[in-house]
Amino acid sequence: MLVFSIVEPDFSTHLLDRFLTVIESFRIQPVICLTKKDLASQAELNSVLEVAKYYESIGYEVVVTFINDPELPKKLKPILQGKVTVLAGQSGVGKSTLLNTVLPSLGLKTGVISDALGRGKHTTRHVELLEVGDGLVADTPGFSSLEFEHIEKVQLSSHFIEFNEPSKSCKFRGCLHENEPRCAVKELVESGQIASFRYRHYLHFLKEIKERKPRY
Repeated sequence: MLVFSIVEPDFSTHLLDRFLTVIESFRIQPVICLTKKDLASQAELNSVLEVAKYYESIGYEVVVTFINDPELPKKLKPILQGKVTVLAGQSGVGKSTLLNTVLPSLGLKTGVISDALGRGKHTTRHVELLEVGDGLVADTPGFSSLEFEHIEKVQLSSHFIEFNEPSKSCKFRGCLHENEPRCAVKELVESGQIASFRYRHYLHFLKEIKERKPRY
């Protein structure tokens, strides 16, 4: 479960796509949870909800919530039931607060956002499995960067799930969807059927992988 706040810290599709790329590479089913709905302006909320609709349209489950949301247990327990779930995301997005809302008896320590840094301070310093409903949940220390050390350039597009089907129609097998002619993915980006921000992130990650120092 990728926990991202709408504000404080501000929602980042770039960081979310980094998480999704790594998670997809391990064939783990992700759920996106957007928090702090109550702290966002209407314009901020509308902007993030529009992006959330796109992620839902390509097959991701998205939960939108706020601190002390009375409906949160009802929203999350079916998702957590019978599974091992790891909460991941930046510090300060509300991972521990989210768990405390679902199961108040946990009493997990929570923190506040640093005004100077605009991000959270680490309050979770270790990882343990917690019983929530009929499932197990791991709250993790927050982090904000992920590397693609295990992903090769030819594998990257398969971790952008909306690229998979159109990739079969590209002129070249192993198309990187970069400069190749008759690329079905690029055609869908140009027509607006694939979000341009997702394609930009893909190109950024591809460049990062290409420029990675060789492993010995």
